[in-house]
Amino acid sequence: MNYITLLFPFLLTLHLSVVGVISTTFTMVNKCEYTVWPGILSNAGVPPLSTTGFVLQTGESTTITAPTSWGGRFWGRTHCSQDSTTGIFSCVTGDCGSGKIQCSGNGATPPTTLAEFTLDGAGGLDFFDVSLVDGYNVAMLVVPNGGSSAGKCSSTGCIGDLNGACPSELKVMGVDENEGVVACMSACEAFGSPQYCCSGAYSTPDTCKPSSYSQVFKTACPRAYSYAYDDKTSTFTCQNADYTITFCPVPNTGQKASQGQSTNQGSSSPSTQLNNGTMVYVGGVDQSEISWATCAHVFQSHAIVGIMSITMVIWHLCHFF
Repeated sequence: MNYITLLFPFLLTLHLSVVGVISTTFTMVNKCEYTVWPGILSNAGVPPLSTTGFVLQTGESTTITAPTSWGGRFWGRTHCSQDSTTGIFSCVTGDCGSGKIQCSGNGATPPTTLAEFTLDGAGGLDFFDVSLVDGYNVAMLVVPNGGSSAGKCSSTGCIGDLNGACPSELKVMGVDENEGVVACMSACEAFGSPQYCCSGAYSTPDTCKPSSYSQVFKTACPRAYSYAYDDKTSTFTCQNADYTITFCPVPNTGQKASQGQSTNQGSSSPSTQLNNGTMVYVGGVDQSEISWATCAHVFQSHAIVGIMSITMVIWHLCHFF
């Protein structure tokens, strides 16, 4: 009995330790034909992640771990460079103003496509969305892996080339004329009017309605936020999931497509499947990456269940001896 009594606290501590490190992984994948520099901003009062910015070459992926109850946003920076004289790092789109690759607590300068997350929120659910409220600069797809929810646990994003479809008054042109359109502003950013920004007399869901500009975004990307009160069709929930965030999930989207270079316009393209509102497309994400994230998540869950079971067995044995 002495051995069992001594072993019980050890197993209990081990169990609690494993539970304490339960975390969510975010795997970021770059399928663009150009380099993307992801930026990360944690919500106010939430500790920052291990990195706040890094470089992601074409075809590369990076996995980041976030603790329970983390909240924040991810985005992609494009056309970045470091000044050879001053050493200051800056980006044409998505710049965070830190002067470095690490954003260090700074947010993205609009227009920028955003992936927003609140982990372990109400009811223990993760809440997430892809937002075009601050405009669009790069195609993005968010795919949950290994999670479950009675709610809306499914992929979301904006995989089409909104730069190519951007109204002329919202276009952001590259510094180099050969870059073409590099981003598409929101109407709020472009005009600053309360009816577009959902501010002042237009600060409620009843008074702030979709505009002709936000409807351009919504038509192209039905599951992404197109304006501030676009919650009903744009917020998704999962439980105990990991997430894959892919830039340019469909080949040939982004700056090159907006410059009129060769793109695949076939009727069976993945963008057609996404734009019809069903969003069944996951082909832009390497299935090996999804499988690895899912397996890791399942292994972690089974390990925890195993430790809990052993702990309960030992606890019951303590009462028999």
